[in-house]
Amino acid sequence: MTKENIISLFYIEHLPVKEIAKQLDISSAYVTKIIKQDSRYIQEKNFRKSVSKNRRKIAQKEFIEKKREKQRIEDNYSYVQSQHEQATRELSKSSHLSNESYRKWNYSAYNYNPSKRRFEFNDKLGRSADVPKYIKER
Repeated sequence: MTKENIISLFYIEHLPVKEIAKQLDISSAYVTKIIKQDSRYIQEKNFRKSVSKNRRKIAQKEFIEKKREKQRIEDNYSYVQSQHEQATRELSKSSHLSNESYRKWNYSAYNYNPSKRRFEFNDKLGRSADVPKYIKER
């Protein structure tokens, strides 16, 4: 009866040797001895190898994807941090903000005019006197 249980658990339910031994409260060496006597052993062994190989491929693919995502997040963070540091330097130079810095901070308010090589303020937005109407390209 035990041999039939071992064969059933290994070949039909595809349980590992250690789990079969634990379930039936016998040694794993005895389980291995019984399953190796069966003619389906090599076929089952090859099947389990292919399943393991596929699992490894999937796990490796997931690992690489996670690593790339982590790198992308770190790169984005580094980029934002450098932009913040640059903005801090620009804004802390003096109490007066340069026209170019002002244009950078309000990029949607200016349109580039290539024929005159300058940025022009969008009049639809309404402009106060201290806001530059034109900013030359550097």
